[in-house]
Amino acid sequence: MTITFEHHTPQTFVDPYAAGPAQTIWPPAAAEQDTDYLLPPPNPSERLNILIAPRDQRRLALHAALTAAGIPPRPEDRDAIDQLSALPDSINTTLLRWMHHTA
Repeated sequence: MTITFEHHTPQTFVDPYAAGPAQTIWPPAAAEQDTDYLLPPPNPSERLNILIAPRDQRRLALHAALTAAGIPPRPEDRDAIDQLSALPDSINTTLLRWMHHTA
C-alpha cells in the first residue's frame, strides 16, 4: 500500500538574497530591532517586606534542587516534598547537599 499526499496549492521558494540590497529581508530594519530590550534592574526600594516561613523556604529550595538535579517534581510528589520541608533545617541542608553532589 502506497500513500501519496497531493497538495494542490503551489509551494513558493523564498530566497532572501534574490530581493537585492534595497529590499533585504534579514536582518530586520533598525526600527524593528529597537523593540527588543532588556528589563531594567530591580529597584531595592520597591521590594516587599514579606518574610517567607522557614518551611516554605525549605519547600522552594527542595523544588529548585530537584529541578536542577534533573528530577522535576510531579504534582503527585507534593505530599512528599511537604513532609520533607517539615523536617528540621539541618536535615534539609543535608538533603540539598546530597542532591547538589549528584547533579
